[in-house]
Amino acid sequence: MEGLPAVHRDSGNVETVKPASCSSRYGSERHGLGVTLFVATILVATSLVLTGAAPRQRDAAEGDRGAATSRDDLPSAADALETSTDERDLYWPQWRGPLATGVAPHADPPVRWSETENVRWKVELPGKGHSTPIVWGDRVFLTAAIAVGEASRPEVRAGAHDNLPATRRQQLVVLALDRRDGSVLWRRTVGEVVPHEGGHYTASFASASPVTDGERLYAFFGSHGLYALDLDGNLLWQLDLGDMETKHGHGEGSSPVLFDDTLVLNWDHEGPSFVVALDKRTGATRWRAARNEPSSWATPIVVEHAGRPQVIVSGTHRLRAYDLATGKVIWECGGLSANIVASPVAGKGMVFAGSSYEKQAMLAVRLDGARGDVTDTEWVVWARHRGTPYVPSPLLYRGALYFLRHYQGILSRVDSSTGEDRPGEIRLSGIRNVYASPVAAAGRVYITDQNGTTLVLSDGDPPETLALNRLDDRFSASAAVAGRELFLRGERHLYSLGER
Repeated sequence: MEGLPAVHRDSGNVETVKPASCSSRYGSERHGLGVTLFVATILVATSLVLTGAAPRQRDAAEGDRGAATSRDDLPSAADALETSTDERDLYWPQWRGPLATGVAPHADPPVRWSETENVRWKVELPGKGHSTPIVWGDRVFLTAAIAVGEASRPEVRAGAHDNLPATRRQQLVVLALDRRDGSVLWRRTVGEVVPHEGGHYTASFASASPVTDGERLYAFFGSHGLYALDLDGNLLWQLDLGDMETKHGHGEGSSPVLFDDTLVLNWDHEGPSFVVALDKRTGATRWRAARNEPSSWATPIVVEHAGRPQVIVSGTHRLRAYDLATGKVIWECGGLSANIVASPVAGKGMVFAGSSYEKQAMLAVRLDGARGDVTDTEWVVWARHRGTPYVPSPLLYRGALYFLRHYQGILSRVDSSTGEDRPGEIRLSGIRNVYASPVAAAGRVYITDQNGTTLVLSDGDPPETLALNRLDDRFSASAAVAGRELFLRGERHLYSLGER
């Protein structure tokens, strides 16, 4: 498929594509996916009816839940449709996936691909964006910013370096693609803005990933607004939180997180910082907590421990946990660096947060009993000061914590319970600079660098190389995984990769 199909505009700013104009690149697989999704939905619904309840958040005895649930005792991909009681686990509904750990618990994506092998479809994308595509049912959602109009003379922030100035207006766009063939189902322009500051030359004005609960879609463009839409692209509500002033004018990137009926946003910048909880139905503020923090780009996670959901946010001064119901700080821990980019992960009663800037740090905090300031106490189960991540977030998979050194092709694999090397640092052949966070499924780990190379490793001690795959694009967005597909968003194209 070359480029986007012709669009047909109907009411408002929603552009829809007539299905007749779409072409499939994989023939009968279109029908196969539709049947699979239908069967999955029926099985999930049947399971819920038999249990007499909707999917519930699990308590500490069952495992901690970060935006969905952190679990290591999940069934294989082959058993997914028979065992899942949570529809979210079948898809990729948010940044870092259904468990907020980088893991697709029921997926089985391909091991090998190239521009001519196992590409189910490839579509050209409008504008620019580093947001991860999200997947629900037979749809893929993503955001983009499209430069329009004449160029103007930009204002340059003091201290800015390695930046591209904002010289043109930006259309803020949300798209829905047909998962089966990549055709555009609708395209919604939610705003057109003149950015008040530019960004790092590697950044974009659409870097925050959207999130969905299967009924609503939330697209966040930072200083340029939060937008709630239904899955047909109709705008439900929008919210303006003001203008961020990021360090060095490097741009924005923290994504929203959704837990039950609460939407959480982190707003760390060079002005008054805060974390805010919103009613997902209306956008009304439930609470807002001031933060003594400078700019950060990390996304919060929500972990339910002992029946109490906690919002956990990394920060330069403190890693903090807030009560989701009230916004009160439950515990906090110092020790991370400045310029926090990597998001934390959680599982089996522990939270793992890493950073790398003027110093390197990885902290493992035990949740049970954590109250107040736990810095340098027994609740910090282990800490590490080498090889820690700057841009890519860590991956928590089957009891192992994976993380990259800064954003280089050097991977650490450690025992998440103890921090011990399993086997420790590994130099990744063929991998260079990495901004995308690693993902895992079906006993495999996937690491994609900026040059379009993805290394596929087995999950083991030590990991073994299974494949080294290359695509003709540049990649900063993290992968999404659902079913038998891996979705990779490049600077020019979105790929759906799967066995053919």
